[in-house]
Formats: sequence, C-alpha cells, structure tokens
Amino acid sequence: MIELLASIERDAGGSSIIHGIDARIKLLVSIAVIVAAVAYPYAVSVYWFGLLFGGVLVILWAASRLSPRTYLQRFLMVLPFGFFLIVFQIFFKNPHYESFSPLFVLPAGMTIWTESVEFASILMVKFVICISCVILLSSTTPIHDLLRGARRLGLPSVVVLSLGMMVRYLFVFAGMYDRVGAALAAKNFHPLDASLPYRYRIRTLGYTIGMFFIRSYEQGERTYACMLSRGYGADCLDALPPKPFTAPERAALLFSFLFVVAGAVGCWVMTA
Repeated sequence: MIELLASIERDAGGSSIIHGIDARIKLLVSIAVIVAAVAYPYAVSVYWFGLLFGGVLVILWAASRLSPRTYLQRFLMVLPFGFFLIVFQIFFKNPHYESFSPLFVLPAGMTIWTESVEFASILMVKFVICISCVILLSSTTPIHDLLRGARRLGLPSVVVLSLGMMVRYLFVFAGMYDRVGAALAAKNFHPLDASLPYRYRIRTLGYTIGMFFIRSYEQGERTYACMLSRGYGADCLDALPPKPFTAPERAALLFSFLFVVAGAVGCWVMTA
C-alpha cells in the first residue's frame, strides 16, 4: 500500500508538458470534464462523447510520459467500486426507459433487460471518463501543488489544511498497516484461514481494528499539539501569496472550457 502511494507522488513529480501546467488549470479542466460527463443525458450518444474525451485523455496521458501500465494499474484499483454498482443495473428496470424487453432469463427467476444493459453501458462510459480524469490529475500534480491551487481558487483555508494533514498521514498509517500485517503474518495469522477458530479470528481482528483507532487518536493528539507549537491554525494558509494567471494560461483555460462545452453539445446535437 505504501509503495502505491509513494509511486503516485513520485509520478506526480515528473517532468513533461502536462506536469508543467499550473495545478489550478488542471483542476478546473478536470472538474469541467467530470461535470460534463455526469450532466450528459442518458443516451447512446454518450458513446461518441466517450470516444472524443477518451481520445483526448489518451493524448494527454501520452504527453505526460507515463506508462500505460501505470494507468491500468490505478484504474483497476478503483474499478471494483463502480463496476459492481454498474453491473447490478442490468437486473432492474430503469426509470429512464418506458418499455423493456428481456435479454436473458436466468434460472433463479431474475431477468436481464436489454434497456438496462444499455443504461449500464452508458454509466460505464461516464465512469471511465471521470475516473480517467482523476487518475491523470493525481498522476501529474503533486498533492502539495494541488492543495495550494485549490486554496488560490477559493477553497477555505481550514479545508485545505485538513486535506493536507489527511494526505500527509496516509503515508504514516499505510506504513503502520504494512507493519501490523507483517506482524500478523509472522504469527501465522490470516483472517481467512479456515484452520483457525472463527471466534479467534474475529477477536484478533477486533483487537487489531481497535488498536488502529487508538493509535489514530493518539497520533491526532500529538499532531495537533505539534502543529499548534509551530503556529499552525485554521487560517494559516490565508496568507498564501496570490498567483495570477498569465496570458497563455488564461488562453489555455478558455480554450479548454470551450472545447469541453462544444464537445459535449456537439456529440448530443449530431446524434440527436
């Protein structure tokens, strides 16, 4: 786990055209694409939307000089969170359709509907585009730059500080998780080991989870005291110096917004 977190931050510190773009521009454009994907009507024309913006994301990923394998690894990590929700759609009649025709009738009495499969595929296109934007953003922008950019865009200082602390201590607790896992493995304990008594496994997992809660609380107390002694507070980022957009950056931002709007509207109008 800690290796994965470190690899994301290591890739974000690379050097390429995409890495060199201001974090605020990448953040705003990513939000614009995600909003366009979510707001796009539930119609089969979303396939053209996916092809258009998927092609753009492929070009941007290639320009970032990152390996396609890196993208696939990170995409497969988050795929289960949305995939199962999307797959379940095929078994229900979706309110976006008026009539339904069965595609398969399963022995258990469940029916897979043709229109529901179409709806699930539309959701899948939207999911892939949104997740790809997040992967590209996180893989080409260091967390520190991303938080500072969000603060300059108007995100409250206390929110930025909280997110910064959370991200910083993700690495701490990832390392703690790996050490605890190694300690349990050294004692030949595995929660799915059927040779161990069920009650013993549940009790050991309960103790482990409770230990994590206690350590989290203690770490939070220590962190709070240390940050106060260093002058940190809810308004510590209010003094962040402003950084106006340059003329090329404003032009790039305007062009990106126009492209997103024109691309989404064009896909809808041309296939309507």
